[in-house]
Amino acid sequence: MGCSSSKEARSSNETVAAASKVTSATENGASSQQDDEYIEAVVCQESEIGDNQMKQVELGEGKVLLVRQNGKLSAIGNKCSHYGAMLVTGALGEGRVRCPWHGACFNVETGDIEDFPGMDSLPCYRVTVGDEGEVKVRAKRTELATNKRTRVMAKRETRDERTYVVIGGGPSGATCAETLRQEGFTGRVILINKEPCLPYDRVKVSKTMDMVLDKCVLRTQQFYDANDIELMLGTEVTKLDGAGREITLDNGYKIRYDKAYVATGSNPRRPPIEGADLRNVCVLRTAADAKQVNEQLAPEKRVVILGTSFIGLEAAAYCVGKVAKVTVIGRGPVPLKESFGDAIGRRVMALFEEKGVEFVMNSGIRRCVGQEGAVTQVELTDGTTLDADVCIFGIGSTLYTGFLEGSGITLNRNGSINTDQYLETNVEGVYVGGDIANAPVHSNDGQQATIGHYPLAQYHGRVAALNMAGKATPLAAVPFFWTVLFGKSFRYSGYGNPDEVIIDGDLEALKFVAFYIGRAGRVIGMSSCQRDPVVAQFAEYSSQGKVLHKDDLTPNPFGWIPA
Repeated sequence: MGCSSSKEARSSNETVAAASKVTSATENGASSQQDDEYIEAVVCQESEIGDNQMKQVELGEGKVLLVRQNGKLSAIGNKCSHYGAMLVTGALGEGRVRCPWHGACFNVETGDIEDFPGMDSLPCYRVTVGDEGEVKVRAKRTELATNKRTRVMAKRETRDERTYVVIGGGPSGATCAETLRQEGFTGRVILINKEPCLPYDRVKVSKTMDMVLDKCVLRTQQFYDANDIELMLGTEVTKLDGAGREITLDNGYKIRYDKAYVATGSNPRRPPIEGADLRNVCVLRTAADAKQVNEQLAPEKRVVILGTSFIGLEAAAYCVGKVAKVTVIGRGPVPLKESFGDAIGRRVMALFEEKGVEFVMNSGIRRCVGQEGAVTQVELTDGTTLDADVCIFGIGSTLYTGFLEGSGITLNRNGSINTDQYLETNVEGVYVGGDIANAPVHSNDGQQATIGHYPLAQYHGRVAALNMAGKATPLAAVPFFWTVLFGKSFRYSGYGNPDEVIIDGDLEALKFVAFYIGRAGRVIGMSSCQRDPVVAQFAEYSSQGKVLHKDDLTPNPFGWIPA
């Protein structure tokens, strides 16, 4: 059943609704039970929602998002299936609505998730408009309560001898495997994960190190079993033969494949310094890494963090209230300068200092000093030493593609892999995505880039699966990422190195929008803090192929946003 209604369909829909009422009134208790399964009510007048508008309405004990576009009314779930943001406060694009927090997109007519993060689609509900203009919505009570919907999956058919292998158990691989079934693939789907656990929400690793892994999994074992997705956990691919279409596992097992998706992500970087392998010298990439750090935190401990990237700062924000001292070491003068610019980086640094985090900038760690195998101090590049009970390296990562040497797949010097607009490599039938993909970016004129963003990795997984399933779908990637630092949410959409940064708002109060200006005055990116949903609006604007220039920001920097 569809979830939209046009004026032309009113008469037939109302007839169906009327017939339904008559049936429920005359049938036995089974019909009453079916009646209790749904709720139907008038939610507003048609005149209360204009074209290209959204309206959140109440339906029984739940809420629904009404959308009108091109003269058609649709009704879908009202909250993002990722972290529950109210979509009515998001950005309405052509045929979809984008979450104001993290950029996930949902089709306004079907509720299907089209961009990420998140795993679930939204329920869609039947809409009818009466002769007096009353808008009526019919919804399943369980969907109204959960506000989530899992798309129908194809089942494995033994006569279908094709085997599609997904290498990498992160969000990209998990999304790919699931999407293959959603798109009707009935052969074998094998998901291989080198970590000994189900795919999980990796965002939490540096943000909430006390994460309970079982509560962070993207899907349960029962889900994979029910949808005939074979899992190989704690298993690593050691070789891929592109010509012979065969992979070799670390247990010696070999698998012949028809198509493969590689999304193996990154390895955290450890600097080549003395003492880097001491106990209590940690990295942050996996749930096991987060557990290792969290178990060492105590009120008397001193934590030293190398790196002022998102990983390093998120780790510092998590640790500072739990230990005696947190010191962050940065090689440049300002944290996050590459991502947000100098001014915002300085304000973020001041925020951290207000919370008790100390910084040593324009520096680095020369060596880690230990006793009995555990770190006790770090020596900086200028010879000074800091006491350290825990040392965390947050200095980036290397791409996990070494096992592809000799596969026939062309590797770039940094380990990334070039793809076409369908995420296929130079080897037919092998697709790549996530951190390792040097793939076209729609909002960057289709130029290739290697971007390690969680939502983009999931999007790659979906697009790769569509193409593997024979549904040619070019990338329309618009990078979107976020971080939360001491309760302040920072968002960014776009890509590229700016020549100029223009800030609108109150930077001191951390309530601002920043415009990143590139060549020829083009706005190549936008960030914000406490100014939702402007970054989501920019992402949606970019996804439609539209381009902003510096001149478009005057006199009104937000004049490009639909009224």
